Amino acid sequence: MRRGFWLWAASLGAYTFLYVPLFIVIIYSFNDSRLNAEWVGFTWHWYDVLLHDNDMLAAMGNSLFIALVSSLAATVLGTMAGIAMHRYKMKALTFMVLTPVAMPEILLGVSLLLFFIQVLNLTLGLVSIILAHITFSIGFVAVIVRARLAGIDESIFEAARDLGASPWETFRYVTFPLILPGVVAGGLMAFTLSIDDFVITFFTAGVGVATLPLRVYSMIKIAVTPEVNAVSTLLMLLTLTMIVLASKFSPDVLRGKT
Repeated sequence: MRRGFWLWAASLGAYTFLYVPLFIVIIYSFNDSRLNAEWVGFTWHWYDVLLHDNDMLAAMGNSLFIALVSSLAATVLGTMAGIAMHRYKMKALTFMVLTPVAMPEILLGVSLLLFFIQVLNLTLGLVSIILAHITFSIGFVAVIVRARLAGIDESIFEAARDLGASPWETFRYVTFPLILPGVVAGGLMAFTLSIDDFVITFFTAGVGVATLPLRVYSMIKIAVTPEVNAVSTLLMLLTLTMIVLASKFSPDVLRGKT
């Protein structure tokens, strides 16, 4: 009983440490004060300011465009990688796909920056950010798809082949419908990771190209106004929505089950 009490107390303390700052961000987005140092009163003013901030809206548009394009590309490539990892059991393939997932973001950001500039001679901008986001998102999609495949009885695919289905027909009518929840969950996860990313985007963004995280960072260097709280609240809600949708499509995968 005593051990259970301390376990619950430690869990409560950890979750309090994680979530109380988020609730404070949300509450102070409605604060009727420009300095945000203390609570003055309730207002929707800062959300109205946010909707009329052209620089913030442009950064938000860039983030949504980058997240959409990169998540679509990462979903296609990650699905193929996940199927290949499950089918061929190649350690080298697994290593190459999962390395960007395990690599520290700052190291991956610097590596991609040098690759784009010194090898590809690519001008940094939206294209470089999209390529960078595709790179680190593929591994997450592949892991989810492979986990989905691991929970499927292999005899289903053998039965399809015994009935005369070609490899493409087996994939189209059997494999893909079965892994579709995992594919959708992986795509939603890739979208969430892309729209929230700061470190890798910071290294691969060119001059004059701003995403939502970069714009927020540039604003808090001056002062943390309630407008920053407002955009952080909206970004938080979008992220949580994507995670909830992903968990609905593939709950076992996101809970670490196969």
